[in-house]
Amino acid sequence: MTRKKVKLAYITNDSARKATFKKRKKGLLKKVNELSTLCGIEACAIIYSPYDAQPEVWPSPAGAQRVLSEFKKMPEMEQSKKMVSQESFLRQRIAKANEQLKRQCRDNREKEITQVMFQCLVGKGLQNLNMMDLNDLGWLLEQNLKDIDKRIDTLNKASHSRGSATASSGTTMATLDARLKNGEKVQAESSDREVSMETAQRQQWIKDLMHPPEHVGLGSVLPFGDNNPTALWSNAFFP
Repeated sequence: MTRKKVKLAYITNDSARKATFKKRKKGLLKKVNELSTLCGIEACAIIYSPYDAQPEVWPSPAGAQRVLSEFKKMPEMEQSKKMVSQESFLRQRIAKANEQLKRQCRDNREKEITQVMFQCLVGKGLQNLNMMDLNDLGWLLEQNLKDIDKRIDTLNKASHSRGSATASSGTTMATLDARLKNGEKVQAESSDREVSMETAQRQQWIKDLMHPPEHVGLGSVLPFGDNNPTALWSNAFFP
C-alpha cells in the first residue's frame, strides 16, 4: 500500500499539530543520527518548539557546540554557499510551481489549437477565432509545413540516389546489348546472370514506383496523419 501524500500546509488543529510535531521531530533526529553514523560526518540538530521550555539538542549540547564552532571557522562565502532559509526555500518552490504552471498552460494551448486545426481541415470556418487564436494557428501550420518540406527533401535525395544507381545499371545493360549485336561472344558465369536478373528486376521496380499505373486513384492515399508515424511538429512550445 502506497503512502498517502501529505498536504504541506499549517495544521490548524492544536492537538493534531502537537502530535505531528512529536512524530516528525523523532523522525528528524533519527535521520540525523543515521546520516552521522553511515557517512561518518559531524552533524547536530537544534529544535525549538512552543511545547518545550528548552530546545531539543542532538547529540548533546557539547557536541552541537563543537559542530557550530567548526562551522563558524569556515569563510563566510562557504557558510552561505548552500544555506537555505525559510524565505529562500519558499521562493524556490514558488518559482518551480510557476514554471510548471506555465508549461502546463503551453501544453493545453497547443492541444486546443491542434483541435482547431483539425476542425478547419473538415470545413469549419475561422469566423469565431480572434487575433491571438489566428496567430497561434498560423505558427502551428508553419511548423507543420517545415516538417513536410524536410520530409520532401529527404525523399528527393533518396530518389536521386536510386536514380543514379538505375542509370549505372542501364549503362551496363546497354553495353552488353551492343556487344551481342556486334557478334561478340559473351561468356558469363551463373552468378553474373543472377546479378543481371536482379538488377533488371530492381530497375523495373523503380520505374513502377516513379510512374505508377493510371488506374491508381486517390483511394490509395493514406488518411491524414497516417503518412507520418512521428509527431506532427518538433517544437512543443509556442513562440
